[in-house]
This record gives sequence, structure tokens and C-alpha cells, in this order.
Amino acid sequence: MSGQEMDGLTALVTGGASGIGAAAAAALAARGARVAVLDRSPGGAEAALAVQADVADRASVESAVAEVVQRWGRLDIVVNSAGVGAQGTVADNPDEEWARVLDINVAGTARVVAAALPHLRRSPSAAVVNVSSIAATAGLPSRVLYSASKGAVLSMTLAMAADHLREGIRFNCVNPGTADTPWVSRLLESAADPAAERAALEARQPHGRLVSADEVAEAIAYLASPRSGSTTGTALAVDGGMQGLRLRPVGS
Repeated sequence: MSGQEMDGLTALVTGGASGIGAAAAAALAARGARVAVLDRSPGGAEAALAVQADVADRASVESAVAEVVQRWGRLDIVVNSAGVGAQGTVADNPDEEWARVLDINVAGTARVVAAALPHLRRSPSAAVVNVSSIAATAGLPSRVLYSASKGAVLSMTLAMAADHLREGIRFNCVNPGTADTPWVSRLLESAADPAAERAALEARQPHGRLVSADEVAEAIAYLASPRSGSTTGTALAVDGGMQGLRLRPVGS
């Protein structure tokens, strides 16, 4: 791909100060986009503009989007990467945790898109990429709440793609497998045997390792690119084959 394919375009990445969001911001900038990062703690974000924003607060989101558009006069690409994790079976998470996770992962995505829509409608290359998860398409143990939230993100992506296709706005999502991100690192650190837990996570992905944030970012950049103008309503798995492959055990 040419590094100039996104020249003149403005991109906004939520949760862009770390993990997949930071990698996505770098990938878009490498292709020529002006990138604004929205994050609750944007310090250290490597982007042309870093804005403090909380996707759980509509006024905060609207103010941040307005700041981006005021700075550059347009908005063309939105990447919704902000989110939180949750562990537990259906009996483990209290109502307060359900409300918090769904508010950030699901309603937060909706808030950002709603604030961006008036500006995306004016773009000739409008694209939104949401970050869902393998948890939306495969049953994972002790991830009921998280799976519910990411399943909603996947369904929302399809519905928004249908609503806004004729306005020229494309909506897609990526479904990463277990990725090597700060959140996963914290989960591993809290395990009784971090090395064994990491080995188990790597083993359940057919290619035998965690997905890298850069690999997910490359998929995001592909979906956001003006060169992907006929790709909309798509969920792109970046999971080492976990969603679709059923390999025989090694040696069998």
C-alpha cells in the first residue's frame, strides 16, 4: 500500500493511547492520515492531536469530536477501540458491572458514532471501524459479560452499515483473537501461574500464539482505507484461525 492513500483525511481513534488503539493510530498515520486520539488518559499518545475524553460521557464525546473537527475542518475515519474487559460466568458479575461494561463497550461506541455522523456525512471517504472480538463469535469460558458486549458491537456494526450505506459511510469491525495488549498482560499477571495461563491462551489459537496489536491495526487500516470502498457490513477476524479452523492435535 502507498503511504499516501489517506493523505488529506482526518481520523479519530478512541482508546488510542495504548494497545490496539495506539497501533491503529500509528497505522493510519503511516498511510498519511492526520490522527486524533481520544482517551481517558491521552498522555504519551503518539498522534497529531491527543484529546482527553470519556466514551461513557456523551458531553465529553461531543466536545472531543468538535475539537477534532475545529482543528482540521473535517472527519473521515472513526476507529472505536475504547473498551473494558470483564471476567466471569453468568452468575459472577453484579448488575453494576453489567451496566459499566455495556455502557463503555456498547453505548460508548454508539455515542462516538452519533457525534461523528454529521461530519462523516460530508466526507467523500467516510469509514467507521469498530473493535469487536473473537468473543462475539466463539464461546469462551468465563467471558459472558464481555462476550455480550462485543456481540452487541458486531450486531451494531451491521445495523449501522445498513442505515448509512446510502449516505456513503462504510461500517466494518475487526474481531481480534486474544491479543498481546496491556489488558491481557494484566490478566496474566493476576493468574496463579502466569506462564501456564499464557501458554494456554496461545495454545487455543490455531497458529499457536497471541495476536499482535500491529496485526489488528493493519486490518483496521485496510477496512478504513478509501481503497476498500466496496467493503461494508463486514466482520474481519484477526485470530490466527480460531473462529473458523478446527485443526487435528499435533502428531495425530
